[in-house]
Amino acid sequence: MKVDIFDFHLPEELIAQTPLKNRSDSRLMVLNKENGEIEHTIFKNITSYLRKGDCLVLNDTKVLPARLFGVKEDTGAHIEVLLLKQLEENNWETLVKPAKRVKVGTKLIFGDGQLIAHCVKEEEHGGRVLKFEYEGIFYEVLEALGEMPLPPYIKEKLDDKDRYQTVYAKERGSAAAPTAGLHFTEELLEEIKNMGVHITFITLHVGLGTFRPVSVENVEKHDMHSEYYQVSKETADLINRVRKQGGRIISVGTTSTRTLETIASEHDGEIVAQNGWTDIFIYPGYQFKGIDGMITNFHLPKSTLIMLVSALAGREHILHAYETAVQEKYRFFSFGDAMLII
Repeated sequence: MKVDIFDFHLPEELIAQTPLKNRSDSRLMVLNKENGEIEHTIFKNITSYLRKGDCLVLNDTKVLPARLFGVKEDTGAHIEVLLLKQLEENNWETLVKPAKRVKVGTKLIFGDGQLIAHCVKEEEHGGRVLKFEYEGIFYEVLEALGEMPLPPYIKEKLDDKDRYQTVYAKERGSAAAPTAGLHFTEELLEEIKNMGVHITFITLHVGLGTFRPVSVENVEKHDMHSEYYQVSKETADLINRVRKQGGRIISVGTTSTRTLETIASEHDGEIVAQNGWTDIFIYPGYQFKGIDGMITNFHLPKSTLIMLVSALAGREHILHAYETAVQEKYRFFSFGDAMLII
């Protein structure tokens, strides 16, 4: 299967640079996965497409303000650091720019010295393992000094840090937001609950591999990045019960989808409480076992995410929907509009 068959023309002006003032005012395209029919509405009207007894599964990961700007102690050269993953204690896997200036032994200073880092290991593609020194609580220091690590296609500065967090973000650890959830407000979630729709949470910490382009020609040869997830017994039991009672499982975002499909694939369609690392790669031909529908944003051409939604709704239906979205001037990517596939 060639990567090129997931390409489409996207005018640059349709890439949303800033979030809307009101989260649930974004547009919503509703795509029927069986026949490809499309409806246009706004996100707050999603209640019209949900039924009593359905279950929405949301990812409660919280984005770290993981982008740090500092200087080299010896030369004063400016260095940008992106935290990717905590290894042990105060050691973090990071991306550093410009990487060639940061060798093993380099000391970096952030803020007025509230945070200091020593490079302890060099890795490929600008990767560095840094050991941090600080006083107090690391995450509080990070809140004071760090910026949100917005995706590379967003050039505007974000005025309000919270707009790159879901209203239900709780478990710290992501390098990027699970953006399908950004459209929900607390009021809308309350309205959905009052309809008799179940709402439950999983956690998957989104890695920067999400933005990594597919660089191979054949889809099957692409290596997926791995991401940490956890699902509680309470969530697993609820999903299994909803399924038995005939309700639909609707995942919010590709991260919730990948988590549920990872577990369902290992347990014959059952969801069980577990945690671990997933590198599941979903593309057309995949048979879904954990979800019935999903809410998602509009994705990059030739990305693993457009392959995932194509597996759920069919490539032709998705490409037609994306063509329609371009014609109708939908906003794309992280701060863009939403799609409900059902």
